[in-house]
Amino acid sequence: MNEPSVANYITNTFPGVETTTNFGYTFFFYGSDHKLPFATLASSDNDYDRISNLDRPGVFRLNIGVSQQTFQSLFGTAKVEVGSYDFSVLDVIMPHPHYAQQYFICVLSPSEAKFERIRALLAEAYDIAVRRYTRRNKNK
Repeated sequence: MNEPSVANYITNTFPGVETTTNFGYTFFFYGSDHKLPFATLASSDNDYDRISNLDRPGVFRLNIGVSQQTFQSLFGTAKVEVGSYDFSVLDVIMPHPHYAQQYFICVLSPSEAKFERIRALLAEAYDIAVRRYTRRNKNK
């Protein structure tokens, strides 16, 4: 998979998705309430994040916010030691290097086969965002 195909999958699969870009990231939100993205694509290193060596040709990082239960099922615990991961390895689902405490996961340049597993994680993240948006905007 390449970065444009992942971005197209997210925007074409999930209704109501809006995007914005900043610092080499594409942020995916549900609706116009751009408070917390359910997924991001990072395409280059920046002053705040160099841990994944994203300046390599064709390398990008997909970040996805999942539930605590899903996070725990992936890593065996809700609290992980991120220092034990090599965040430059391609095609491996890992906790996010900076946002694991908020149950974000990441994968660098996922293969087609890995993306089959990621589809369900993206759907979960999207559903969480829809519920959050609906709760926030219920009384407006």
